[in-house]
Formats: sequence, C-alpha cells, structure tokens
Amino acid sequence: MALLRLHLPRPLLSSRRSPALPSALSASATSCLWRGRLPASRLLCSSHPALAPDASSAAPPSIVAGLLDYLNESWTQFHATAEAKRQLLDAGFKLLSESDDWDLQPGGRYFFTRNMSCLVAFAIGEKYRVGNGFNIIAAHTDSPCLKLKPRSATIKSGHQMVNVQTYGSGLWHTWFDRDLTLAGRLILKATDGSFKHELVKLTRPLIRVPTLAIHLNRTVNTDGFKPNLETHLVPLLATKHEDTPTNSDEKSSNSTKVTHHPLLLQILSEEIGCDPDEIIGMELNVCDTQPSCLGGGNNEFIYSGRLDNLASCYCALRSLMDSSKMAEQLSNEKAIRMVAMFDNEEVGSDSMQGAGAPTMFQAMRRIIDSLMHQSMGEGALERAIHSSFLVSADMAHALHPNYAEKHEECHRPELQKGLVIKHNANQRYATSAVTAFLFKEIARIHNLPVQEFVVRNDMGCGSTIGPILASGVGIRTVDCGIPQLSMHSVREMCGKEDVDTTYRHFKAFFEMFSDIDRKLNVDF
Repeated sequence: MALLRLHLPRPLLSSRRSPALPSALSASATSCLWRGRLPASRLLCSSHPALAPDASSAAPPSIVAGLLDYLNESWTQFHATAEAKRQLLDAGFKLLSESDDWDLQPGGRYFFTRNMSCLVAFAIGEKYRVGNGFNIIAAHTDSPCLKLKPRSATIKSGHQMVNVQTYGSGLWHTWFDRDLTLAGRLILKATDGSFKHELVKLTRPLIRVPTLAIHLNRTVNTDGFKPNLETHLVPLLATKHEDTPTNSDEKSSNSTKVTHHPLLLQILSEEIGCDPDEIIGMELNVCDTQPSCLGGGNNEFIYSGRLDNLASCYCALRSLMDSSKMAEQLSNEKAIRMVAMFDNEEVGSDSMQGAGAPTMFQAMRRIIDSLMHQSMGEGALERAIHSSFLVSADMAHALHPNYAEKHEECHRPELQKGLVIKHNANQRYATSAVTAFLFKEIARIHNLPVQEFVVRNDMGCGSTIGPILASGVGIRTVDCGIPQLSMHSVREMCGKEDVDTTYRHFKAFFEMFSDIDRKLNVDF
C-alpha cells in the first residue's frame, strides 16, 4: 500500500529568538511533528520523550503515544481498519475470512475484516464452554468528513474544483481555510484483466476551501458564517490549464478520465505507482493534513481529527491485545473477549459494514458453531447472548467552559476526570441501572474515576451503536465514552489522562468481568 509518506510543513522561521521549548516538548520530541522530511515511512510519535514510560514511576505505562501513531496512520475508515489489522497480526492474531470454514480453538486469537472498514477481533478463553458469554467492546471507524462525488471534476471561473458531498453531521465551517488532501481506496484493473483494491493517502496539502474575504462579506461577524454547502463548500484543486477538457465536452462519456480531473488521476497514479488508465473506481475522503499531537500548557491535551471515534477504537484494540498477549492471560478465562469496530455510525449504521448489519451476531454464531464440535446443546447461541455484555464506546460531550449552560446541572463530565457513562430514559443510550453498576464496579475495584452524563430535557440527545446492537442482538449494554471538546470539528481535542484511564478500564473489563457478573442475579 502506497499510503504512508508524510510531508509536513516546517515551522516558520523568524529573526526573533524563539522561546525555550517546555521540557515535555524538547527539540527531539517535536521533531516527529514538524520535521520536513521523515526518514521512515510512518509518522510515529511513540519516541517522544514526553510520552515515553517513566521507569521510576509506579504508574502503568501510557498508551497515548500509540494512539497518536494510530491517528496519524488512520486518515480514513479504511486506513483505520488496515492499521488495526497490521497491529493484530503483529500481536499474533490469526486472520480469518468470512468466506472460509472456521476451525477455532480455546485459547486462540482471531479476527476478520469486512469491506476493509469494519473489523471484529476476539480471543477465546481456555476454559470456555458452549453457552458461556461474550465480553465485547464496540466502537466505530468513521467520522464526519467530506467525500468526493462520483463525478468530482468541475470548472468554476477558470479554476479546477473538486465536487464533494457531506458525510455525517460535521461542523462544516471548520473545514474552510485548512490544508486539505485526499485519502481512501482505489479500484484498479490489472493488465491480466483482474481487479484489486488499493489504499491511497496523499499526504501533501492538495486542496483547500477558501473563505470569502471580509471586505466582500462585511456582516459575517455579526450575522454568522452561513455557507451554502452545495456551492460554497467546493475545494479548489488548481487553476485551469488550456489543455484541460471542460465539462461540456465530457458529458457523452462515463469513463473515469472525464468524471475526475486528469490532474487528480495523475497525482493518484503517481502515488501508488500505476497508470492513470488502471484506476477504474475510487472512494476518497477529504482529510486534514495537520498531524495529531499533544498540546496545552502542560501537554495534557490531544489535538487531532477523528478522535470521534478512533480514540475508542484504539483503546478497545489495545485492551484486547494486551489482555490476551500471553497464554496464561486466557488460561482461566471462561468467556470470549471481543472487539467490534463498525463503519457508517455517523450516518445511521444501516450498511453492510455498519452496526445495523448482523455482522457481530453472525460472528458470535459462527464462533459457537465452530467450538461445539460433537457436543450438542439446546439454545447454545441464545444462552451465550444471555450471558454476554457489550460496552458501546463512543466519545462523550465534555463540559465546555464557555457554554456551561448547555449541560444538565448535575451531569457535567470534565476533561481528565475519567470515562463517561451515558444515560437516557428514552433509550437513545442503552445503559440501564444493572449495566451501569457492573461497569462501575470494575472501576471501583481498580480505583478508576467514572463520570455520568444525561442531556438536558430541553435539548435533543444523540445516539450510538449501543441501542442498535442491544435491540438487534438482545445483549446487555452500557454506553460510555471519553469526554471531548470540538466534537465533529475537523480538529477535536480530549484529555491525555482520559485515554489512559479508558484503556485501563477496558483492559480490566476483559480481565475480570466474568467473575463480577457471576455475583449479580437479576432474573431469578
């Protein structure tokens, strides 16, 4: 995959002497974020001194560096899934195909992908018996963004523009005046007539949506910035050259060459090393080129796009890998530990790769069928679902200091204060008293902070994949999330400590939930 080169702008040079960098962001620490040329193909931040584990400290090691690496690799849902796949393979998990027979064994670790934008991974306890439950953490790989239209090429006033459509409920004004580019996947036709899927990531600033000068829009600061999303939110690619065909000359053809600018096709083909004629299909997202990084006076914040919901994906992924790294970690486990990462949550989850599809339910059934062997048991899958528990992990709304009145007075989650459990009496979240208690009991035992959120009665409430899976599969569910600010902006932020707290909470969930669950009986 030709997706991993990253060329970043150098800091602006000034004749004035720059102030000394804070110790946590020394020159070597910031080099990962600002160097103009990278010796390696991956933008890794795990070598930051500010993020390296302190050998003298008794605190558990931080996963923040790994999260930054993951975010900088995962510009699209396809890249997020591909990077998760790479990490699982490196951790010793076995890749399965949904098209093949599964031969699963207790103590085994497996995963599969769907559409390269959805992933399900699981580790089977050594003491698993048919009818035991699944302990699952589910999140989503997609984020609000702009996507290229099927016919993206257009000319406006002598400029080559790129037609886009909005995906999800983004804060679209934040996409103006950003250094943007394209990433996603291409469908290529080989010389032998076969077809293949290829991920692509154009790392240099390629397109931009410029705002109108205030001199031509004097009331913007008083009346608000109200762009028309069809006519004003069109990225600029290049100025028009004389030999560039116009739209009027192309209407009779349906080829890729005329539906997308030849210049864009040339850039894409050079990036992945193919001929422009080999590109027969594409699914590209508009992406911000600014890398994910630490920020704030004490480097206590993470600044990044796509925190909603890749931060949850990474915490879930790491907790599964780290809780099943060695054979002895599964030797006494009676359940199956699972992570499910779905696509299309931001637009309702109703797709083949979304939580509305039966992907997770089918995986649970196939796992049980494979492990049953010759033993026959009545209602094995139904008994397993009854014993199972789902953590629906999606980012939460942190208290905004400039808009405190937007929060319910007694439920104001704060940054750096721990994971947020979400409640809604109208079932916009799937949390119940029972599921909240079980999840909080894990935190109590491990001395981890927990917060709770309820939306105001005079405001609408968002939702998650939690109610979709809870009702579709019939599984006990708790909705939770890392508190963040700037949700659905091109550039979001959350607290560094909350990431580590969430990871520890998720890891403890995998390691001890089965024992806690046996102590509570509701239906008898």
